[in-house]
Amino acid sequence: MNSLIWLTILCCSSTLVSSQNQPQNIFILAGQSNMAGRGGPDGLEAKDMVPPPQCNPNPRILRFSKAGAWEEARDPLHRDIDIGKKNGVGPGMPFANTLLAKDPSIGVIGLVPCAIGDTALKRWSRGGDLYVTMMERTRAALAGGGVLRGLMWYQGEADSGKMEDATSYKTRFEQFVADVRAELQMPTLPVVQVAINVQLPDYVNTVKALRESQKTANVSNMKTIDAWGLPTVSDKVHLTAESQVKLGQMMADAFLQIAPQ
Repeated sequence: MNSLIWLTILCCSSTLVSSQNQPQNIFILAGQSNMAGRGGPDGLEAKDMVPPPQCNPNPRILRFSKAGAWEEARDPLHRDIDIGKKNGVGPGMPFANTLLAKDPSIGVIGLVPCAIGDTALKRWSRGGDLYVTMMERTRAALAGGGVLRGLMWYQGEADSGKMEDATSYKTRFEQFVADVRAELQMPTLPVVQVAINVQLPDYVNTVKALRESQKTANVSNMKTIDAWGLPTVSDKVHLTAESQVKLGQMMADAFLQIAPQ
């Protein structure tokens, strides 16, 4: 299938949902390009492919658009959020599909895309522009009802270039989560964090330090999963579509381990 046709189908076939079909379970998708998704025909891989079946749309998976409306979710989930980028398959759809498969009683899932490629943690910290936008979108998504169930976080590549940023990431990330929880008045909001997978030889030491900061972050009710070893495209940074499927499944398993019963 031609990539332009594929994207036209995905971007133009989403339908708005009625007020009676609002999501009961809402999740924030935040971070950098690997959360937004670069896998697939408009990503950095082959131009001719269809989305993996684990990314198939489902009327029980909704997406909060930039315009502030719930619609049926389809990849690329961040097409109107991470604008000007080669958005493709990300972990969001396989995450939601896996949740539905493992817990059919979960109800309608609402995904709130917020990720922006090539962004450092300082922009996500309290007062930063992306923090402000994420909180605004989250409040708007919750305004129609539903419960915020978790924050899905994949970020850190932009902080892995300098040792100072990498070693201070732990403390800064802990503060970020504390601020989000405090502002939303949800002190136990579940968080799933992804430890980065960057295979660039010039950044081995700083990537190692950043990953150590992520894996040792002292945050309650958080599960850190590791993207290390998942295949990337030729840039050695962005995950393939198949890797995004695996990551989404890992995210779902991690969330179910920490989700309130």
